[in-house]
Amino acid sequence: MSEHTYDVIVLGAGPVGENVADRAVQGGLSAAIVERELVGGECSYWACMPTKALLRSAAALRAARQLPGAREAVTGEIDAAAVLARRDSFASHWKDDGQVAWLESAGIALHRGQGRIVSEKTVEVTGADGARVTLTARHAVVVATGSGALLPELPGLRDAKPWTSREAAAATAVPGRLAIIGGGVVASEMATAYAALGSTVTMLARDGVLPQAEPFAGERVTEALREAGVSVRLGAEAASVHRDETGTVRITAADGVETDVLGVRRAADGGQVEADEVLVAVGRTPNTQDIGLDAVGLKPGAWLTVDDTLRVLGPDGTPVGDGWLYAAGDVNHRVLLTHQGKYQARAVGDVIVARAKGEAVEDDRWGRHVATADERAVPQVVFTDPELASVGLTAAAAEAAGIRTRVVDYDLGAVAGSSLHADGYRGQARMVVDEDRKVIVGFTLVGPDTAELLHAATIAVVGEVPLDRLWHAVPSYPTVSEVWLRLLETYGR
Repeated sequence: MSEHTYDVIVLGAGPVGENVADRAVQGGLSAAIVERELVGGECSYWACMPTKALLRSAAALRAARQLPGAREAVTGEIDAAAVLARRDSFASHWKDDGQVAWLESAGIALHRGQGRIVSEKTVEVTGADGARVTLTARHAVVVATGSGALLPELPGLRDAKPWTSREAAAATAVPGRLAIIGGGVVASEMATAYAALGSTVTMLARDGVLPQAEPFAGERVTEALREAGVSVRLGAEAASVHRDETGTVRITAADGVETDVLGVRRAADGGQVEADEVLVAVGRTPNTQDIGLDAVGLKPGAWLTVDDTLRVLGPDGTPVGDGWLYAAGDVNHRVLLTHQGKYQARAVGDVIVARAKGEAVEDDRWGRHVATADERAVPQVVFTDPELASVGLTAAAAEAAGIRTRVVDYDLGAVAGSSLHADGYRGQARMVVDEDRKVIVGFTLVGPDTAELLHAATIAVVGEVPLDRLWHAVPSYPTVSEVWLRLLETYGR
């Protein structure tokens, strides 16, 4: 068994782990990453990049068809094989040579295999050939192992060999019929993608479509999915799954209760759904089952609780050991988004450097070494058709947080830039205002190509820019961003 010592050891070489190690090295420390699969992680091969590649071609085609002059140039249908080939290139054909080369150029050591914490600041790595390496950290061990798809205990589900987000992102063929259990982000995006690629898609959305978003946004996406041919069964819950000898999957759905945007409740039909593949997209589970958490008094397979500087806390609420163990990204269950995990990673890498060098730790709200934005300023884009872009709190969440709010809505399609962007543009914008501080605490856009509008709202929320100052941020004409002026005008009436 060989032994190595580094200042920082990171478990997991996804975007989060890479950023932790990079910040540590940039701060003058040595760092090593342990990875059991592909360097680059879920986002690079089975999530962010390949899924958006699956969606982009259809989005471009829809945009062209909404414009006279352009629509006449569209002479054929989408080429599913070409879309899958482009997806393959964005997933680097599931090879991590480029990512490994980047680690080397950044001065970060890589150890391949299953990493397990065996004692304080010590990690044992078991390679695919059974060889073991012991790594010791001078300052910190960081858990950045991410999360995996949750498979519920549903009769027959595992035997039916269901798709998870990984299989959906990496499929080599488009199924004729796809059933999706779930109504969240993964379910909605993959319903959008596969319907455009030619699948007959059925969604069993027990809790609705995008239930964590503003209700009007979920309703608009539901309507668009149905217009695209997706059968969306709101309130329906899968009761059992069976794949027969022909390969057909049969899902028995229990009757449920559907609640519409006005809060009206009505019966939702169950019945049976037949499909060639079934995608389960009902949540995530932490990848902490086999990383040695029991060696430091923590429960294997559990989410990790962290303090403001992302040190892992033990059952008594204090940092594990002397504070040498950190967790960033999905595993700490704060926000399960790649960009937010990378934000946490920058804070973790920098605070480890600061503590190692005896420098002051900036752990006040919005300090350099804390992830304050996780609380109330998280941006997210759902790449459905239409796109859903949001940051901060929904109206309901702001009210639940005890904030005295005013909600301002505006028809996004009524903005001059929208009418130029696409004929028949439909969308809506909402800002949620903290009436006591006169700042925006939440912002939601739903409509074609709203993703690139979001960062302005993110800056306004994070910067807590007063509305009377935002009045002087004049949007260019004629752009869709003019909705900012219209919202402020509506607020001021």
